Amino acid sequence: MIETLISSKTRVKLLLKFFLNSKTTAYLRSLESEFGESTNAIRVELNRLEDAGMLKSNVEGKKKIFQANTAHPLFKEIHNILLKQVGIDKIIENVIVRLGDIEKVFLVGTFAKGIDSQIIDLIFIGEIDKSYLLNLVDKVEELIHRKIRYLIYTQEEFEAIDWRKLGTDPLLLWSKEK
Repeated sequence: MIETLISSKTRVKLLLKFFLNSKTTAYLRSLESEFGESTNAIRVELNRLEDAGMLKSNVEGKKKIFQANTAHPLFKEIHNILLKQVGIDKIIENVIVRLGDIEKVFLVGTFAKGIDSQIIDLIFIGEIDKSYLLNLVDKVEELIHRKIRYLIYTQEEFEAIDWRKLGTDPLLLWSKEK
């Protein structure tokens, strides 16, 4: 869908990388190996996005590290468009709000790192009817054409996990406090 609006596949990959999870950072060579594209094509798009103020950068040693500019006026809108592109908006509408006593939901795995995938990994915090959850997940998977994997934790179990050791940073998708 988004590919029809944005003709550059590299730009779409960069938007997914930086705008799904605003904490994501990357440098040119890491993006080259991740995307499997030439550094020149990636550099051109990084420069365009930075010139437009959508990305910010800082230099660490010899590496120029890029990150989404969350202060950009279009950040929230682009983030929401990408959530719709991936199908996460349907997960929120059709699964999370119907589950009952749920405290928080986090996105983890490849999408939390800003990498497109056919699998969406979620962590649910709270007391959940697992059979009802399975039913809802089946319906949403058909709707978004992606698989959903999930884990259910209590708040205490979730807080006990050292996410840095696991190499991921959970992205809060939904919270009861919102």
